[in-house]
Amino acid sequence: MRKIREMVRLAATGLSPRQIAVSVDCALSTVQGCLRRIAAARLTWPLPESLDDVALEQQLYPRKVSVLDTPLPDFAHVQRELARPGVTRQLLWEEYRDQHSAGLGYSAFCEHYRDWLAQHVDPVMRFEHLAGDKCFIDYAGHTASVIDRATGEIRQAQIFIATLGCSNYTFAEATESQSLPDWLGSHVRAFEFFGGVPGACVPDNLKSGITHPHRYDPELNRAYADLAQHYAITILPARVRKPRDKAKVENAVQVVERWILAKLRDRQFFSLTELNAAIADLLVEYNQRAFQKMEGSRHSRFIELDRPALKPLPARPYEYATWKSARVFLDYHIEIAHAYYSVPFEHIHAQVDVRLTARMIEIFLNNTLIATHIRSYHRGARMTNPAHRPEKHCAVIDHGIDWTIAQGQRIGEPVAEVLRREFKRKKHPEEALRGAKGILRMADDHSPDKLIAACEQALRFGCFGYRNVLALIKAPSTESGTDATSPGQLPLLHDNVRGPDFYN
Repeated sequence: MRKIREMVRLAATGLSPRQIAVSVDCALSTVQGCLRRIAAARLTWPLPESLDDVALEQQLYPRKVSVLDTPLPDFAHVQRELARPGVTRQLLWEEYRDQHSAGLGYSAFCEHYRDWLAQHVDPVMRFEHLAGDKCFIDYAGHTASVIDRATGEIRQAQIFIATLGCSNYTFAEATESQSLPDWLGSHVRAFEFFGGVPGACVPDNLKSGITHPHRYDPELNRAYADLAQHYAITILPARVRKPRDKAKVENAVQVVERWILAKLRDRQFFSLTELNAAIADLLVEYNQRAFQKMEGSRHSRFIELDRPALKPLPARPYEYATWKSARVFLDYHIEIAHAYYSVPFEHIHAQVDVRLTARMIEIFLNNTLIATHIRSYHRGARMTNPAHRPEKHCAVIDHGIDWTIAQGQRIGEPVAEVLRREFKRKKHPEEALRGAKGILRMADDHSPDKLIAACEQALRFGCFGYRNVLALIKAPSTESGTDATSPGQLPLLHDNVRGPDFYN
């Protein structure tokens, strides 16, 4: 349009078409054609200011409007059908021509559909991704088969994919399921694969990660939020039914399915380890494959851009944890998985949150850590921190043990030694204290000498506890003042056996 405007100006000065052709560097025939169109449109210099290039072109070169005798396809229907698996434009065009034999050709069909899309589909926003800023996360739609060697059962492994926004550098692995432990574990391994941590993760609204999806304020799963806090990252869930929010990983999913899973389709795997080893080999090839429209590869751009911008990994990787609620009992302990853990006695009756890992128990009250313990897997175990007891309880327990052993020492050394063994044998001092006091009382109920003799036999046989000492003190050999030669001559000695006297 710039040259046409120049032709109008030069023609107004009286130059000939040949002179104008030399001035604007165009063929003489082109200049003559343009001057005829200018004259037909009755345009003179200066041109009106309101006449822009589009309007000028429309006046000089008006488009011919062709009227088709056959109706155009229903392109809204075409768009809906293309969203279905396996449906192509070629198939829809053939169905259209079956109904209208004199209708559009395939090229015209596609051209009209593109024009319709431009008018009816929202424009796509192109995001500029900063180095090390975001990691896009999703599961592939396809799965991979893993065969159980023992039973021959075929299980479908899920494929986790993570892609860095700037370089498109991609991580992929197979997991047993999409459950929370697998979901969080894949995040940890992805960060280790990248050798650093991005600023934010953009996942789908998977139930394992997002408890309640919401356009403005999504609620994260507690363990997922815990992982985000551990790595100091931000979780930015994609909007529901908005796949373009994570278009990077959507594209990576498609490419991984084509370049990795499709290549493995005829191979048999008997463990996730074998499958992941094969995926890792093809992943190296995929990341090093040269771009078609850009220089370099995913790997080279990662080395150049993303890796220097990633935050360093923490000193230790995130450890999967579950959360439970518990109420503090009167004995200032909570029960978790049939074991008992103490909290400061001031929090009796409080409702606390408990974070459980494979090794540790952390107890929180109003998001404040109030107690930690090494996790015990023994049923009935009691993990008590002495600092959690009231002062008077400490006095009863600590002074009570010393006092009880001292009382046994006054009766005789065998009695004191039985009490020491009993305190060591019991898991909790309070559990042994009551039985120890019962043993001391036997000196009054029977005699100090009989108690000493019974304790000597208890030490010889390795039978401790209130019931065992009582059985020994009542045994005929003890009553007569002679020693029993073997425990077989005595009643059956065990803490959980009542004995024959119980039924008298």
